[in-house]
Amino acid sequence: MLRKNVLMSLVLNSFSYLPAPANISYWWNWGSMIGVTLVLQILTGLFLTMHYVSSAECAFDSVVHIHRDVMGGWAMRSMHGNGASLFMFCIYMHIGRGIYYKSFMNVHVWGVGVVLFILAMITAFLGYVLPWGQMSFWGATVITNFLSVIPVYGTDVVNWIWGGFSVGGPTLTRFYTLHYLMPFVIVVFSLLHLVFLHSKGSGNPLGVSSKSLKFNFWPYSLVKDYNSFLTILVFYLLVVFFFPNVFGDPENFMKANSLVTPVHIKPEWYFLFAYAILRCIPNKSMGVVALVMSVVVLLFLPMLNMVNKNFYVKGNSLMRKMVFWVFSFNFLVLTWLGGSPVEEPYIFLAQVSSVLYFFSIMMLGIL
Repeated sequence: MLRKNVLMSLVLNSFSYLPAPANISYWWNWGSMIGVTLVLQILTGLFLTMHYVSSAECAFDSVVHIHRDVMGGWAMRSMHGNGASLFMFCIYMHIGRGIYYKSFMNVHVWGVGVVLFILAMITAFLGYVLPWGQMSFWGATVITNFLSVIPVYGTDVVNWIWGGFSVGGPTLTRFYTLHYLMPFVIVVFSLLHLVFLHSKGSGNPLGVSSKSLKFNFWPYSLVKDYNSFLTILVFYLLVVFFFPNVFGDPENFMKANSLVTPVHIKPEWYFLFAYAILRCIPNKSMGVVALVMSVVVLLFLPMLNMVNKNFYVKGNSLMRKMVFWVFSFNFLVLTWLGGSPVEEPYIFLAQVSSVLYFFSIMMLGIL
C-alpha cells in the first residue's frame, strides 16, 4: 500500500512540475483527445473481439449477433465504429494545428507523428473490412489491388495478402489479426511521440521558449484538457445513442457478395480526400503514387521550411494564414469530391483540387 501511494505521488508530482507554455490555447488539446480516444477504441475493441468470428461465413452474422443478442453489444459496436471517426477527426485537427503553428519544426516529434497517422489509417482500413458487408468486401478488393503497381512483385504481393487469388476468408483472418495488434503498436509509437515531445516541451502560438512563459502542467493545462474532453464527449455520445449509423454506408448492411458489385464504391469519410486524389488520375500507377504522397508529403514540411531564410522564426504571416485556410477549405472540397460519382465535372474539380492540395501544403512548409 505504501509503495502504491509513493508511485501515485511520483506520477502526480511529475505532472505537477512538468513545464507547460503559459499561452497555449485549446488547439493544443487535440493531442490529449487522441490519447483518450485511443484508449476508448482499445477497450471497446476488446469487448467486441469476445463475440466476433473472423470467418467469411460467420463474420457478418457475428456482427448481427453482437447487435441483437449481446447485452449492450449495439452500444459497444456504435462506440467503436463512431469512435474511429472521432479518432481520425482528432488526428486531422491535431495535424492542422501543427501545420498552422509550424510544430513540424520539432522534427523528431513531427516524424513520429506522421508515422502514427499512417498507422492509424492502416488500422482504420483493416477495421472497416471486418464487418464483411458489401462495402467492406469491395473496399478491401479495390484498395489491396493498388499494391499490384509494385514493379515485378506486385501481383505476388497482392496474392500473398489475399491468401489466394481473390479477397476471401484468409484475407479476413489476416486483417482481423493485424487490426487487433496494430493499436498496441500505435501505443508504443505514441509513447515515443511523448518522449520526444517532453524532451523539448510543447510549442506555443508565438513560437518562443522561455522559462518565464511556462507554468506547471497541473492544474492549468490538465483542466483545459478535461474541459475539451467533456465537450467532445457530449457530441460523441449524441452520435452513439441517437445517430449510430450516420457515418455508415447502407451497402454495409448487406452481407458480402463477390458476384454483385456496388454501384459506387467509396471508403469512410476520413479517407475520401486521398481517394479523390487517386480517382482523378487516369493512370493507375500515378494515381497510387499521388495517393501515397498525399500523406507522405507531411514528412517533407521541415525540409521545405529550410528553404526560408527565416525558418527559425515560427510566427505566421498574413500570406501564410491565407494559404492555410485555402488548404483547409480545399481539404473539405476533396473530401466531398471523394464521395461524389466518378463523372464530370467531379473528375475535373478533383484534378484542380489535387494540384491545389500539393501546392498549398508545399507553400505552408516554405512560408
